[in-house]
Amino acid sequence: MLGCLVALPAGANEALWTLLKGGGQVVFIRHAVTTPGFGDPAGFKLDDCATQRNLTDEGRGHATRIGQAFRERKIPVERVLSSPWCRCIETAQLAFGKHDGISRALDNLFGRSENNAKQVEQMKALASARPKSGNLVLVSHGSTIVALTGISPGTGEMVIVTPQGNGKFTVAGRLEVQ
Repeated sequence: MLGCLVALPAGANEALWTLLKGGGQVVFIRHAVTTPGFGDPAGFKLDDCATQRNLTDEGRGHATRIGQAFRERKIPVERVLSSPWCRCIETAQLAFGKHDGISRALDNLFGRSENNAKQVEQMKALASARPKSGNLVLVSHGSTIVALTGISPGTGEMVIVTPQGNGKFTVAGRLEVQ
């Protein structure tokens, strides 16, 4: 399921961008910077962005730069799926100008450990299926990405995985856009 992780040399970022340029990868992106806090505020409602922790101006700028890096490097994107949380949808929209759908597999697991096993199985299915053309981008939460990959990404950080089929994948590496 998980590949071995090793310290990457300085040129690793360019190697990952080259890998993405060839398509066939799955890119998990943790949403960009939000208002301070952990988890969801009291009274949180999934269908009401006003009740959620949302992106800050810094986060909006970071999400935009992520998309700009993909466009400048001509990274093909087949589909963009997002967690239903507003901060993930907005990250997807600002970075890629769209999201092709919501995936409940990408729901926030912070404070929701009872959903862990089910969501990890659903994410394995997404991460192990090679996209037909381009790359699959999945915008989610740190707690959710770490549950699948063992890697806890920073806000806006990407974890790239190479699908192997049958619920298996290898971790190709981590990538950040400043």
